Amino acid sequence: MNRLFAGACGGLLIAGLTAGCGTARPPSAARPATASALQQAPRATVTAIPAGTTLPSGGPVPAGFRGASVTFVSSLEALVLGTAPCKHAPCTSVVRTRDRGVSWRGLPAPVVPLGQPGISSGRAAWGIRFATPEYGFVFGNGLWVTTDGGKHWPAAAYPGGSIVSLEVIDRQVLAVTMRRGMAGDARWALLRRPLAGGLWARLVTQASAIGNIVTQARVAAIIDGTSVLVTGNGGLTITRHPLPCTASPFPVPASVAVQAPHGLALLCTGQGYTGHTDKTVYVSGDLGATWKLAGHPASAGDDGVIAASAPGHLTIATTSAASWLYYSADNGKTWRTVVTYPDGGQGWNDLRFTTTSDGLVIHGHPYYGDMLGQLLLTGNGGRTWHVVRF
Repeated sequence: MNRLFAGACGGLLIAGLTAGCGTARPPSAARPATASALQQAPRATVTAIPAGTTLPSGGPVPAGFRGASVTFVSSLEALVLGTAPCKHAPCTSVVRTRDRGVSWRGLPAPVVPLGQPGISSGRAAWGIRFATPEYGFVFGNGLWVTTDGGKHWPAAAYPGGSIVSLEVIDRQVLAVTMRRGMAGDARWALLRRPLAGGLWARLVTQASAIGNIVTQARVAAIIDGTSVLVTGNGGLTITRHPLPCTASPFPVPASVAVQAPHGLALLCTGQGYTGHTDKTVYVSGDLGATWKLAGHPASAGDDGVIAASAPGHLTIATTSAASWLYYSADNGKTWRTVVTYPDGGQGWNDLRFTTTSDGLVIHGHPYYGDMLGQLLLTGNGGRTWHVVRF
């Protein structure tokens, strides 16, 4: 998935702690289309703000703001980490909405550059997650925490290396980290610490890549090689189950989604050819203990990321010379294309669902100067999507 901005898909607890995940991948060599070429996508209808509505605290949204990572703390309130043109770098910015994208306000951000996992060296940020409207994290090559809704961002202790995925669930913080060795090799780890603070506990350590953390309700799942790790208590205990696509060299596990309370969906990818990969979806009704073949999404796109809204309703984000969103209403048996951007491979980040109807994804990562950094929302479980303007 070297050309997909992978937003590993997770839901979140609306009445509890936020969930979600995502990392970004380099784009294809093909040049992305200009912004004007992408105006075919449906746009959000901006309505007048009702009298008495409380606007988010903060200042104006920086001109030219583009999003890289997004976190929802309710069905209406979200924060987006991104960047905007500025005279004095770093230009990393945070914006907040409390009316699901009708209006936005700018907030302070950690004074570090916007980066990309596996690419950026030195201090850099690429992800944002909030547990409550006041308590949140920005992560990357470092970890920054706020307890006052984004007004201040002191650095927080973390295990070092790059944090490639971070989620808050059951008052625990789960993180996947990657450290590069002297010879360029990488070591990966899954760690946990209490939300209130404390030491990081190392749960899993691997020489091979550990996948992004995906969550829904109180369930979190992480691909670890040819296994899936599942926890229902924030990582205090973890169950490991084998995955069904373990042939060598293909197919391989690409992405997993949680369908709470007991379901998982797995995307496996096979041989690639001219911007396509053979794709297979498996589903489990017992959190990975057993699996059954569901169906085969379209082959266009290199690898992909899968997410679930309501049980049985699945979305895949994938990219090669274009960027696509695929949707299934029958638990992966049949698929249709719901979004196509002929964009040269700008890709996706942070694909996930916040309720059984509401979902989000970032299109194009602004780490690359000519990419759009658009926020797309759905209100019908992934059937249709529209662009929200900051």
